[in-house]
Amino acid sequence: MESILLQALQMKNRGRPPVWLMRQAGRYLPQFRALREKYGFLEMCHQPELAVETTLLPIQLLGFDAAILFSDILVIAEALGVGLRFEKDLGPIIERPLSQASDVDALPRINVEEKLGYVAEAIRLLRGQLKVPLIGFCGAPFTLASYLIEGGSSRDLKKTKRWMLTDPESFHQLLRLLSEVTIAYLKMQIKAGAQAIQIFDSWASALAYKQFREFSLNYMKDIVEAVNIPSILFCRGSSVFASQMAEAQPDAISIDWNADLSCIRRQLPNIALQGNLDPDILHAPRSVVEREVRRLLDSMRGDPGYIFNLGHGITPEVPVDNVKALIETVKSYA
Repeated sequence: MESILLQALQMKNRGRPPVWLMRQAGRYLPQFRALREKYGFLEMCHQPELAVETTLLPIQLLGFDAAILFSDILVIAEALGVGLRFEKDLGPIIERPLSQASDVDALPRINVEEKLGYVAEAIRLLRGQLKVPLIGFCGAPFTLASYLIEGGSSRDLKKTKRWMLTDPESFHQLLRLLSEVTIAYLKMQIKAGAQAIQIFDSWASALAYKQFREFSLNYMKDIVEAVNIPSILFCRGSSVFASQMAEAQPDAISIDWNADLSCIRRQLPNIALQGNLDPDILHAPRSVVEREVRRLLDSMRGDPGYIFNLGHGITPEVPVDNVKALIETVKSYA
């Protein structure tokens, strides 16, 4: 029997909504924190057995309706040879950031099977152990480019936007290269057994409307066209850009918490919608969590293409019991 997630992605789910959460294998789980005491973050990504163990944790402990591969969007950056490490309290650091057009010319053309084959191996191992669908994922070219240029996370993307606006030709050259690698990377994931994919354009909210279409949306379109399994698009700012994102013709759009999801449904009646609980609600008392989950479920009652999720990832300090309350409320909803 096909899973309710895959049914919802086809707008054919007739039961309660499926539920999974972004960053569901993360630091809010004591078992994840125990693994991180033993292993570095990239080590957990690189070793298929550790990636499998980490991916399975929230499925075994909490009973989500889908698993999302444990990895990171920046493994592509690492494969491109720019140097990647993760620093406590700082996040990802690109050791050799790009600063000019010649740096783009110098980037290697990589074989993803050789450089990122550990991801495919983790997927193959997972498919043998999972009874729920496995979601693969990638970062969108604009977001990957921003990390490569900024050297890590940035609140304002000043370097990225300055390059984009002063030398759009070489910026597009970088986006094209990243798009080609990303498509090859997703095809490898699909061949290994991923059953759906999510594309994360985490920093697209920094873009104005015109720039979003040119530097983000066009490349997400190319990626969606290239894959042959259900695709979900997510970006910060999705509540603003939802109608434009739908032009890429993904199977679903994941919506942040800045919009009423039922209003987005009226704008987009023929595409699956995912979201959009504010992650901070999971810090509230259990009764508030249950109330807000039910409120969102009521607003999407009977929707055949609704997938329950957060508007962004789980934050590290969230009580596990509140995540359990969320899942129990969704699963008992009728």
